[in-house]
Amino acid sequence: MDGPQRAPKADPQNELAARLRLLQELSGLGVRALARDTALSSSSLSRYLSGQTVPPWPAVIALCRLVKRDPRPLRPLWERASNPLPAPPKSSRQGRPRPRNDLPRDVPDFTGREAQLTTVLAAVDSHRVVAIDGMAGVGKTCLAMHAAHRLAADHPDAQLYVDLHGFTEGREPLDPDSALRMLLGALDVPSEKVPREGVEQLAACWRSELADRRVVVVIDNAADADQVRPLLPGAGTSVALITSRNRLIGLDEVPPVSLDVLSPQESAELLARASGDPSGPEGRLGRDPEAAAEVLRLCGHLPLALRLAAARLRHRPGWTVGILVERMAEGASEFDTAFAMSVRQLDRSQARLFRLLGLLPGGSFDAYLAAALADVPLHSARAMLEDLVDAHLVQESTAGRYRLHDLVHQHARRAGAEQDSPAERERALGRFLDYYVHAAAAADAAMPFLSPGRPASAGQTPAALPNFADKNAAFAWLVAEYENLVAAFETAAAVGADAHVCELPRFLRAYFARRCGTTHLNVLFERSLAAAERLGDPLQLADAHSDLGFARYNAGRMTEAAAAYEAAQPRLSQAGDSASEAELAMRRGYLKWDEGHVEEPLELFKQAGKLYEQAGCPAGEAQAAASEAWAMLQLGHREEAAQRAREVLGMPHTDPAWPPALTARITLGVAIAHEEPDEAAEHLRQALALAREDGHLHNEAWCLNCLGVALRRMGRYEEALASHREAFALLDELFEEHWKVRFLNGYAETCRLAGLPDEALRLHRQALELAPVLGYGHEAALAHEGIATVLDETDPAAAAEHRAAAQAVPVPVPVTRESATP
Repeated sequence: MDGPQRAPKADPQNELAARLRLLQELSGLGVRALARDTALSSSSLSRYLSGQTVPPWPAVIALCRLVKRDPRPLRPLWERASNPLPAPPKSSRQGRPRPRNDLPRDVPDFTGREAQLTTVLAAVDSHRVVAIDGMAGVGKTCLAMHAAHRLAADHPDAQLYVDLHGFTEGREPLDPDSALRMLLGALDVPSEKVPREGVEQLAACWRSELADRRVVVVIDNAADADQVRPLLPGAGTSVALITSRNRLIGLDEVPPVSLDVLSPQESAELLARASGDPSGPEGRLGRDPEAAAEVLRLCGHLPLALRLAAARLRHRPGWTVGILVERMAEGASEFDTAFAMSVRQLDRSQARLFRLLGLLPGGSFDAYLAAALADVPLHSARAMLEDLVDAHLVQESTAGRYRLHDLVHQHARRAGAEQDSPAERERALGRFLDYYVHAAAAADAAMPFLSPGRPASAGQTPAALPNFADKNAAFAWLVAEYENLVAAFETAAAVGADAHVCELPRFLRAYFARRCGTTHLNVLFERSLAAAERLGDPLQLADAHSDLGFARYNAGRMTEAAAAYEAAQPRLSQAGDSASEAELAMRRGYLKWDEGHVEEPLELFKQAGKLYEQAGCPAGEAQAAASEAWAMLQLGHREEAAQRAREVLGMPHTDPAWPPALTARITLGVAIAHEEPDEAAEHLRQALALAREDGHLHNEAWCLNCLGVALRRMGRYEEALASHREAFALLDELFEEHWKVRFLNGYAETCRLAGLPDEALRLHRQALELAPVLGYGHEAALAHEGIATVLDETDPAAAAEHRAAAQAVPVPVPVTRESATP
């Protein structure tokens, strides 16, 4: 007998049209009014809504934005319906060999809880979210983790874990904004796609990402419903398991599972399994059942306390259960009983490290940090951590990374306050801050960036720092340590360690460019500037102004960037630091070009090269030379630009992703596109490969746009259009208007020469709309000139008006419509 017949798949074009008609219904507008409000022609819109024609992607975005809906879920459907070119490359997100798995390991001695586990899994099946609540140490996280590992096979796209620190002593609970940014980062969502501000916008982005993935996320230690609500998944099959000491009664739609202590039978079973004691009368527990029952009572039948007690038996084969009871009886509560008894078994150095770990702000850590915190050799820190893991005082969440349960952290913090002098604790906290500044500096040095900065100078360099073999290792460390780096910054600000507040954000710039976006970095640099003002150090203050200006520039806040650079320049000249002066000159050059200046950027890049030479910084000198070549190209000096770019490529270097090579290859490829098309195409494709391998999506879009310009110069218009479209498909996916304005005019010129004047006009007008808002006077002038060129034959009067407007800003000729600022 034949099996059930599958319904035929809906035609993507008709399905897309149906989705667009739903958007029209939401707007409440007729076709003509809808066309007016979205700047589309009514005839074209009618064809889109009826399914006769597949709309261009910008039209889909315009319709979605009109009704305040996220267009990204429609992107796969649009690609299937139109398929005008291969889908945008995903190489930057395909670099990981396997999906992200942040789950701490499942405990090997998980015991009991069969009914609760069944309830949790049933709640996940019915609601996709469950909240597990109960008192401290009752095993909420263990149950959630055990269930998450069970669910992992059905949710292969990612297994995520976030600790909200709702009950971590000495630390504020993690706010939803930070938690969402961490989770989106864990999904490898590019920073450009992440909203710059607003918890609601971040939550919508998070839900949108989960909608098309099968993800399981454990949200641990929630303080209340408000903290966790924005983190819940929306549509789709992803699931969330929440733990909290409080019942989250504000989450009406989330089924709760409340945990009580273990039953006497389950407690006895866990104690036996965790201690490695044979079951039955032949084991130590069986030989003295009354003492075993007293252990269970003293532990309050709490899994955490039972494991601590069991660890003592496992590592003391000569002990009887009666001896264990005697040692435990001195405690005042089930928590302190178990903790104090466990700590008493440590030697002096182990106990000291345990107390110092209580100073940490929570989150996971590695042996390098432990060594710095305790001021001991790395091998000693590793050995002590292994002993603390064996004692169940420290958890090894993943290989080489450790964490403390909130109750253990609280006990360690309290013990340190009682037993260590304030001076010793202050010195340890200083070593903690020193470690993160210097480790971040080492990671930053391994990441490709425009020019190398000064090494860290705050505090003392730790004896042992992680060894970053390459940028991938550095980036992985920054991802793993991001929460701690932010916590270190906040701690430094709280204790008045202004030198650390000044320096730490500087070493996170390359990481933020690839993962965290610009909003948070602007905030960090604002506080860094305030710290520099308190310090009164001229060089620190000058660097802080320069860094804040660069953060403003990357956020598209051009006027504020210019003001910050103006404040930095006289201070740097007075300080006499050539490398910092060179960096500022480079930054001012980029800004001046975007503002519409022509000759000044080239002079600034040349000035930067001389300053880098004085500072003995060959990498910075090479980047300045590459930028010189790029500026020459924009001014129409193609031969000089090509020669300068070849000089840069001839400079010796060991890094295949050397940043100056990217700029030089792009410049050379565009400069020689007409005369030597094969060599030009090869340089541009190598640049594109470098950008993709580096994972910098802005640079990837830049390379694609410049490849389109070069292909246009070769007369290969269809390929040029495809490359431009690929760049804009990437930018549409990232919602990156700030960068889009740099590419619109070049794309429009290609459309004009390819015989698409209407499309060229549309793109130039889009550039003209965006450029003044973002402060890009240069691009506004290019847009006016481009519109004039298109209108010359059809509307000479309008063309003359636009050409006159273009003359208000000096525009380089003849490459005005080939600009794509790096």
